[in-house]
Amino acid sequence: MKQTLVFATKALLSGLLIIVPVYLAILLLLKGMGSIVGLVKPLAQLMPEWVPAETLLSLLIVLLVCFLVGAAVLTRPGHSIRDWIEKELFEKIPGYALLRGLARQMAGGSRDNVWKPALLEGGEGLLLAFIIEEFADGRYTVFVPSIPTPFAGAAYVVDGKRVHPLDVPFAEALKTVSRWGAGARDLVAAMDKQALKGAP
Repeated sequence: MKQTLVFATKALLSGLLIIVPVYLAILLLLKGMGSIVGLVKPLAQLMPEWVPAETLLSLLIVLLVCFLVGAAVLTRPGHSIRDWIEKELFEKIPGYALLRGLARQMAGGSRDNVWKPALLEGGEGLLLAFIIEEFADGRYTVFVPSIPTPFAGAAYVVDGKRVHPLDVPFAEALKTVSRWGAGARDLVAAMDKQALKGAP
């Protein structure tokens, strides 16, 4: 029964992480195409009737705009503009920074400490946690997930001495949560290994 529940939860979350961004992207694409149908109508009338010219030209223009924006973002000025827009607009949306960090971790491309796996020293033992942010004074905001649902839990601000960041993939820590703690032995071993490296 537990294995079925874990599998169902994991499958649901995995499906949502794939379907929701794709669904939103398709909605935005269709909305963009609908916005420029009027602009391409004169040009579409020059093409044969059997060609869905308005739809085709709208799609091509939207894809061209996406390409140009993507290419611009890859340049140094474009990167600066994107960072400014993120900071001034998107980061003011509640939860955006966390979701962005989570998405980067899922993609394996995050270089910051957002959603970095860690073990937290609690009153009854070690708790699997994810680092959300680090304070200038060494404290951490950590998220302690509920078992077996990784994206439900509680956030705490704790002393940095109680937090042991782990050099393990995000997916591995996530898997441990969804498996009712199975695999925690490997996470503790990673913590001990890091402690030995840091020992004088």
